Amino acid sequence: MASLNSTRMNPALTGGMTSGLFTALVSRLGAWNDARITRKSLSQLSARELDDIGLSYGDINDVASGGLRR
Repeated sequence: MASLNSTRMNPALTGGMTSGLFTALVSRLGAWNDARITRKSLSQLSARELDDIGLSYGDINDVASGGLRR
């Protein structure tokens, strides 16, 4: 999972708000890519393989978006 954490913000060096917006954009892009990879990987499994891990094809989008917790 990709993430970018910034613990020290110096507006003179980071550009102030621009840096925060860039960090948020990079974080969202990483989350979108993680969901895309998860969705692709689960879609390649057979119905039996999904059943073995307690999922169905209808659950794939929920799992990829982080909404399905079991």
